Order: sequence, then C-alpha cells, then structure tokens
Amino acid sequence: MNRYYVEISERANHRCEYCKAPEVVFNFPFEVEHIIPLSRQGTNDVQNLALACRSCNLRKGNRVSGHQPDSDLEVPFFHPRRNEWSNHFQIDADSGNIIGLTSTGQVTVTSLEMNSPPQVTARQLWIRLGLFP
Repeated sequence: MNRYYVEISERANHRCEYCKAPEVVFNFPFEVEHIIPLSRQGTNDVQNLALACRSCNLRKGNRVSGHQPDSDLEVPFFHPRRNEWSNHFQIDADSGNIIGLTSTGQVTVTSLEMNSPPQVTARQLWIRLGLFP
C-alpha cells in the first residue's frame, strides 16, 4: 500500500476524487495516483496525489488532458487540488450519469469513461443504497 494512503484517503473522504465512487463498497483500497504523472515532471508531494478508483486510474494513465469530443481542442483533465468538483460535474440521479458542465468536465468524463455501462449500473445501485453522491 502507498505510504501516503491514509492521508490521501482521509482527505478524499474515501471517495474517488474523479468519479466520486465510494471506496466502502469495494473489497480493496483505492489507489493513490499522481495527478501530474512522474513521467510528466509531476512530484510525490501530497498536493500532486489523489485517491482514484481502479477504473479512473487505469483510464487516466499518464495523461493530463484529452480532446473535446466535437473538436480537436486539447483540454486539461479535472485537477482535484486546483478545481472544485461541483463546478465541473453534476450527477443525474435518475440515470446515474455524471454530466460534464465545463470543457474540463466533459473531457474528463469522456476520457475516463465515467459513464461506461458498468460504472453507471454501479452508480445507480449506490444511489439507491444512499451511498452516492
């Protein structure tokens, strides 16, 4: 386990800092990931670390940006230390989808596949159980 796990997970309230998945429903701890990857001159400083579910972390990889769906414009991903989640995302409680409110939110939702069928199915269950958002 990452030596910063306790500090990072408590700061994140044991939720993925990208899709807000609740860690409590998984049978293993979420991952401590580098917001700006080391391969892109990121650091191990706690301000560059975020708690991420396996799905978001795998899909993010070493990327920090993506292309807008309808253009070739490159847009930075949501940055958990610099951006406020509610300014970039909204939950549709009826469908279970995460809606990107800004270009950053839209690119992050699309690139991290936050609304993939398994993610939405799980989110709908979490909503019914009162574990999400």
